[in-house]
Amino acid sequence: MSKPFDVCIRGGGVVGRTLALLLARERLHVALVARPAPARDPAENPASQDVRAYALNSASRQLLASLRAWPDASAATPVLEMCVWGDDGGRLDFSAPPAEPDAALAWIVDVPALEQQLAEAVRYQPQIETLEAPVKAALTVICEGQKSTSRNEFGVQWIVKPYPQKAMAARLQSDRPHQGVARQWFHNGEILALLPIGGAEGNSVALVWSVSVERAAALEKLGPQEFSAAVQTVCGAEAGCLELVSSRTSWPLALSRAERWVGPGWALAGDAAHAVHPLAGQGLNLGLADAAGLAAVIHGREYWRGLGDEKLLRRYERSRKADVAAMGAVTDGLHSLFAQDDTRWQAVRNWGMKGFARSGLLKEWVMRQAMGSPPGHS
Repeated sequence: MSKPFDVCIRGGGVVGRTLALLLARERLHVALVARPAPARDPAENPASQDVRAYALNSASRQLLASLRAWPDASAATPVLEMCVWGDDGGRLDFSAPPAEPDAALAWIVDVPALEQQLAEAVRYQPQIETLEAPVKAALTVICEGQKSTSRNEFGVQWIVKPYPQKAMAARLQSDRPHQGVARQWFHNGEILALLPIGGAEGNSVALVWSVSVERAAALEKLGPQEFSAAVQTVCGAEAGCLELVSSRTSWPLALSRAERWVGPGWALAGDAAHAVHPLAGQGLNLGLADAAGLAAVIHGREYWRGLGDEKLLRRYERSRKADVAAMGAVTDGLHSLFAQDDTRWQAVRNWGMKGFARSGLLKEWVMRQAMGSPPGHS
């Protein structure tokens, strides 16, 4: 008879695999329920290309590096500077602290490369068994994403505030190197970000463009050259001459959260517990912090307390809910502010951005929060 499982993790994405590796360190026997990855051959079928890219902060980087799951330099591009444009001349600039070695505001990570690194790490971890169906365990953790079907089994209410927007993602190539600069435009109620990818010397960017549902439908119908021209209209010459080099994908945007994160013998983590607007690029950072937080609570539990003890799991919920709620409030507030195309709102936004740019300590504090570093860290 095989050894019983201590933990069953439902969901084999980045958060699920990271949590599995962390719990395996605790000598726990982990069942990872993951579907086989779909076959992707962009050379034969460009539509199969995975164009996702994540902005990860230093805390996420350290966590993944400790698990030997950090991608190589060609798939993890450091952001050394970030430029944000608003209305009528409003602009913010952030730079990585020059005195800190290997400092970056964030790293833009190619999703397929990160998933492959995690899959390899899991494959060589004997405490983890990858399965196709859930099994009985002392603790079940749901990491299936926003569309999780397992939440219903535990009677969890999923609360959704839909935005009248969709996010579009694609890859573009510029005629000049990106130099590690991330760029973002708040323009006529839309938010367009160009994130540097392909390594420090690369000239490719990952596009994340939040637009109205109607505008998204129109953009999806454009040919490659027309789509590139639409992007260029928003960002001008700041990022060079841009050419679409990938398929496009889009998804609806919403602020979502689970009413409860834990119960007797179960817990939620990552997008199965919460989802925020992508304008701050913090979604996966929050999910990885969930994995680290749950693993820390399990590591510090009393010897007599079981893995599925609800009081134990409440510690995890309390440790993470406040941070997630704060980020949700920030992104929701920014979305509400910048989604307005009224000229009076534009004047308020421009005034606010200019004041923030001169704020000194406040600007530094916000930058440190985005980097995942505490104030005063060096």
